Amino acid sequence: MKPLFDYDKNQGKPVTNWSDLLRADILDGKLIAEAVHLEVKTEVDEYVNETNKSPTLAVVLVGENPASKSYVTHKEINCKKVGIVPEIFRISNDATELDLIKLITRLNNDETYDGIIVQLPLPAHINEDSVIASISPLKDVDGLTVENLGLLFGGFPRFVPATPLGIMRLLKDARIQTSGKKVVIVGRSKLVGLPLSALLLKRGNDGNATVTVCHTGTKDLQYETKQADILIAAVGQPMVIGETMVKKGTCVIDVGVNRVTDETKVKGFKLVGDVDYENVSKVASLITPVPGGVGPMTVAMLLKNVVKAAKISKKMK
Repeated sequence: MKPLFDYDKNQGKPVTNWSDLLRADILDGKLIAEAVHLEVKTEVDEYVNETNKSPTLAVVLVGENPASKSYVTHKEINCKKVGIVPEIFRISNDATELDLIKLITRLNNDETYDGIIVQLPLPAHINEDSVIASISPLKDVDGLTVENLGLLFGGFPRFVPATPLGIMRLLKDARIQTSGKKVVIVGRSKLVGLPLSALLLKRGNDGNATVTVCHTGTKDLQYETKQADILIAAVGQPMVIGETMVKKGTCVIDVGVNRVTDETKVKGFKLVGDVDYENVSKVASLITPVPGGVGPMTVAMLLKNVVKAAKISKKMK
């Protein structure tokens, strides 16, 4: 880990603005994700040599949500980079819950597909829990079925949701110690907060943390976040974690990806995290950017899960 005060940041030039040096080092998710992609590519090549078949991922996209379509396209591109075959099933926004479950049941029973993901969120008239429950736990590479979440909390993980898995890999590769540290997670979703808490609590050097999970019922959020050695923001609201909520030297992981209006941009918006990056970076020791932090790691670890699903499928044949 680089020191907080790194003269090399100024590339040997005379310092004209000391505030430029008093900023957190960036925890580069893109860089670590590239290393994961190389690992996955090697695993895929070995799998293809053994089976004469590429791992295959079925992605179900319901409706025309622009953000969802963008995420699916990104997953498709990254699958192809490492040799995983993606197949996108596009369903109209007015499809019924039964229509969606029938499709998933067909994919469950089709040996062509090693993994299945349903891009969330779903339209309001479809119950997400019912749809997730219909996915075979052996193909649930998002790790959201009750069986897979239960295995995780029981200490026998099969598929772990990709974002928590990516955060753990990010911390490990950056050599950020979690054992004995105070970790505060803001957000308790099944996609991030809850599974991440289980990973950080597990015994061993890559866990063994003291974990606090904050949520809408937390009475004094600022008090809790200021206790953190590692602060993980997974709220889904733009820049809710400000400078006064972070103690000096904290490692800050920003999970949020929020679109906010910006008329100076060609698309009319920009992406920001759940953390006020500009100001929090003045007090943190390490911080993930948005974009380019947790996002690339999420996709990379999803690819890992797809290869794992293909291996499980191979063993069962």
